[in-house]
Amino acid sequence: MTDIVQETDTLPSEEDVRQALKSVYDPEIGISIVDLGLVYGIQVDDDSKNVLIDMTLTTPACPLGPIIKTQAHAVLTNRFPAVNDVDINLVWTPRWDPRIMASEEAKAELGIW
Repeated sequence: MTDIVQETDTLPSEEDVRQALKSVYDPEIGISIVDLGLVYGIQVDDDSKNVLIDMTLTTPACPLGPIIKTQAHAVLTNRFPAVNDVDINLVWTPRWDPRIMASEEAKAELGIW
Protein backbone atom coordinates (compact mmCIF):
# COMPACT_ATOMS: atom_id res chain seq x y z
CA MET A 1 0.00 0.00 0.00
CA THR A 2 1.27 3.48 -0.80
CA ASP A 3 1.27 6.55 1.40
CA ILE A 4 -2.20 7.93 2.01
CA VAL A 5 -2.69 11.58 1.20
CA GLN A 6 -4.94 13.32 3.70
CA GLU A 7 -8.12 14.95 2.51
CA THR A 8 -7.91 18.72 2.57
CA ASP A 9 -9.94 21.75 1.58
CA THR A 10 -6.95 23.29 -0.20
CA LEU A 11 -5.88 22.49 -3.73
CA PRO A 12 -3.31 19.73 -4.03
CA SER A 13 0.17 20.29 -5.38
CA GLU A 14 1.38 18.31 -8.38
CA GLU A 15 3.29 16.06 -5.98
CA ASP A 16 0.12 15.50 -3.90
CA VAL A 17 -1.69 14.42 -7.07
CA ARG A 18 1.18 12.12 -8.07
CA GLN A 19 1.18 10.50 -4.62
CA ALA A 20 -2.59 9.99 -4.76
CA LEU A 21 -2.32 8.40 -8.21
CA LYS A 22 0.09 5.81 -6.77
CA SER A 23 -3.01 4.11 -5.38
CA VAL A 24 -4.30 3.46 -8.94
CA TYR A 25 -3.01 0.18 -10.32
CA ASP A 26 -2.97 -1.22 -13.83
CA PRO A 27 -5.33 -4.18 -13.25
CA GLU A 28 -3.48 -6.49 -15.62
CA ILE A 29 0.03 -5.77 -14.36
CA GLY A 30 -0.67 -5.00 -10.69
CA ILE A 31 1.69 -2.01 -10.54
CA SER A 32 0.67 1.61 -9.96
CA ILE A 33 0.23 3.83 -12.99
CA VAL A 34 2.80 6.22 -11.50
CA ASP A 35 5.45 3.53 -11.01
CA LEU A 36 4.79 2.22 -14.51
CA GLY A 37 5.52 5.71 -15.84
CA LEU A 38 2.08 6.09 -17.41
CA VAL A 39 1.50 9.56 -15.92
CA TYR A 40 3.19 12.05 -18.23
CA GLY A 41 1.99 15.35 -16.83
CA ILE A 42 -0.02 16.93 -14.02
CA GLN A 43 -1.39 20.45 -13.95
CA VAL A 44 -3.32 22.01 -11.10
CA ASP A 45 -5.16 25.14 -12.22
CA ASP A 46 -5.57 27.45 -9.23
CA ASP A 47 -8.15 29.64 -11.01
CA SER A 48 -10.58 26.95 -12.18
CA LYS A 49 -9.62 24.51 -9.40
CA ASN A 50 -9.32 21.76 -11.99
CA VAL A 51 -6.66 19.08 -12.34
CA LEU A 52 -5.45 18.02 -15.78
CA ILE A 53 -3.64 14.70 -16.14
CA ASP A 54 -1.81 13.66 -19.31
CA MET A 55 -1.26 9.94 -19.23
CA THR A 56 -0.91 6.97 -21.50
CA LEU A 57 -1.68 3.28 -21.33
CA THR A 58 0.62 0.33 -21.85
CA THR A 59 -0.87 -0.05 -25.36
CA PRO A 60 -3.40 2.00 -27.34
CA ALA A 61 -5.59 -1.12 -27.48
CA CYS A 62 -5.62 -1.59 -23.69
CA PRO A 63 -9.17 -2.74 -22.87
CA LEU A 64 -8.86 -1.52 -19.28
CA GLY A 65 -8.21 2.13 -20.16
CA PRO A 66 -11.69 3.28 -19.13
CA ILE A 67 -11.35 1.51 -15.77
CA ILE A 68 -7.97 3.10 -15.07
CA LYS A 69 -9.30 6.55 -16.00
CA THR A 70 -12.36 6.08 -13.77
CA GLN A 71 -10.23 4.95 -10.83
CA ALA A 72 -7.83 7.88 -11.23
CA HIS A 73 -10.73 10.34 -11.43
CA ALA A 74 -12.39 8.84 -8.35
CA VAL A 75 -9.19 8.87 -6.28
CA LEU A 76 -8.53 12.53 -7.01
CA THR A 77 -12.06 13.84 -6.58
CA ASN A 78 -12.57 11.89 -3.35
CA ARG A 79 -9.20 12.76 -1.84
CA PHE A 80 -9.21 16.45 -2.75
CA PRO A 81 -12.64 18.04 -2.15
CA ALA A 82 -11.39 21.48 -3.22
CA VAL A 83 -10.90 20.21 -6.79
CA ASN A 84 -13.82 21.06 -9.08
CA ASP A 85 -13.02 18.60 -11.84
CA VAL A 86 -10.37 16.18 -13.04
CA ASP A 87 -9.70 15.88 -16.76
CA ILE A 88 -7.69 12.83 -17.79
CA ASN A 89 -6.27 13.16 -21.27
CA LEU A 90 -4.93 9.99 -22.89
CA VAL A 91 -1.87 10.70 -25.01
CA TRP A 92 0.16 8.37 -27.18
CA THR A 93 3.31 10.42 -27.69
CA PRO A 94 5.84 9.59 -26.55
CA ARG A 95 5.06 5.91 -26.81
CA TRP A 96 5.25 4.19 -23.43
CA ASP A 97 8.50 2.28 -22.93
CA PRO A 98 8.88 0.61 -19.52
CA ARG A 99 12.66 0.41 -19.93
CA ILE A 100 12.76 4.22 -19.84
CA MET A 101 9.61 5.33 -18.02
CA ALA A 102 9.00 2.78 -15.25
CA SER A 103 10.46 3.20 -11.78
CA GLU A 104 13.31 0.92 -10.72
CA GLU A 105 10.87 -1.01 -8.49
CA ALA A 106 8.45 -1.52 -11.38
CA LYS A 107 11.28 -2.63 -13.67
CA ALA A 108 12.33 -5.21 -11.08
CA GLU A 109 8.76 -6.51 -10.80
CA LEU A 110 8.47 -6.67 -14.58
CA GLY A 111 11.81 -8.44 -14.89
CA ILE A 112 13.43 -5.61 -16.85
CA TRP A 113 17.10 -5.40 -16.01
